[in-house]
Amino acid sequence: MCNLMLHDITNPPLAARFFAYTYLAGYEVISENNPAAKSMYNIFNQYPKIDKPDSIKNFDYKLASLFAMLEVAGKMQPSGKLLDSNKYNLRQVCLSKGIPAEVIDASNRYGAYVGNEILKYARADGYRNISDYPRYTPKQDEGCWYPTPPAFFSAVEPYFNKIRPFILDSISRFKPLLPTAFNKNKGTAFYNLMNDVYKTGNTLTGEQRRIASFWDCNPFAVQEDGHLQIGIKKISPGAHWLLITGNACKRENISYEKSVFIHTVVAATLMDAFICCWDEKYRSNRIRPETAIRKYIDHGWTPLLQTPPFPEYLSGHSVISAASAEILKNFFGNNFSFTDSSELRFGIPPRHFQSFNQAALEAGVSRFYGGIHFMDAVDEGLGQGGKVGGFVIEKIKDNAALTIR
Repeated sequence: MCNLMLHDITNPPLAARFFAYTYLAGYEVISENNPAAKSMYNIFNQYPKIDKPDSIKNFDYKLASLFAMLEVAGKMQPSGKLLDSNKYNLRQVCLSKGIPAEVIDASNRYGAYVGNEILKYARADGYRNISDYPRYTPKQDEGCWYPTPPAFFSAVEPYFNKIRPFILDSISRFKPLLPTAFNKNKGTAFYNLMNDVYKTGNTLTGEQRRIASFWDCNPFAVQEDGHLQIGIKKISPGAHWLLITGNACKRENISYEKSVFIHTVVAATLMDAFICCWDEKYRSNRIRPETAIRKYIDHGWTPLLQTPPFPEYLSGHSVISAASAEILKNFFGNNFSFTDSSELRFGIPPRHFQSFNQAALEAGVSRFYGGIHFMDAVDEGLGQGGKVGGFVIEKIKDNAALTIR
């Protein structure tokens, strides 16, 4: 899925949506066949009761859950047809391991059935109605967000707050404090925030640059080379945290069933966290540091990282990182140390963390070091994300899957 998202240049909120429904399909199969797993019926908002098909026999439910995930990912992602080769390869591996063809085919049919039920659930979340809304037009008022160089991309997902969340009962439940009021005059609170980004950006240490680069996770940045503009792709921030999740499950030798459950919870939390964050972004509609600093402090200033195409407040990295950390420490403990090599494929060295919270805090401040967020957006973002994650834990704490080993 990560490879397809790189191919399709999938934006961060939409990537979280793809991941959430895909893992949910895999977990639904498990919940229908493993008594230690409880369905997300009555836990996820408007989630239907999916009956196990009586007509399909002699399947392997773990294999069926893999086919269910491939079904959903293949149908939801724009280039999902490319996953057909994964289905074929999965079948060939199973045959080579001595699994009878009739078991593989039955598992495939079962997975496809559940996958299509999850796709029906996805189609009802409101995302497909977004195209009916008017095209977003940036405001020209002082202090408001406006597209940034070098590509001046249009706003990403301005109506993402219209989508049904998975677990939250209201996206305004954890509405953050109002952002520091815009004021271009020296000595004001906003000017001080702006000047902090400017001064820090001009005096970055090597370690601060490494931190900013490690957590960049920009799906599509534009690099100028003379008269050419070259696109640079990376995984989304949600994908980064799901890779952390997978590595933690692998290191602790978590069972297949519980691993799918944990991934499902993290992915659904990411989706709800993005909805909350994007709700605030387009409400407060705050100017980015790059625009403000160039206009009011230094016309030639550029941030270390390329500014993403959406309003500044809150910091999305802060929100989704704190939310993910809250979920992961529930499963693996407060002091789970780990080495994160998620960005190695992009030539960025691994980093070591003593806890998920430490990683989340670093992810948040990385946006300040990168010059693309003011510090109050980072602090409030971490606060909102922690609350979202805590709420999710309360909602799922009675799920029997928590006892799966």
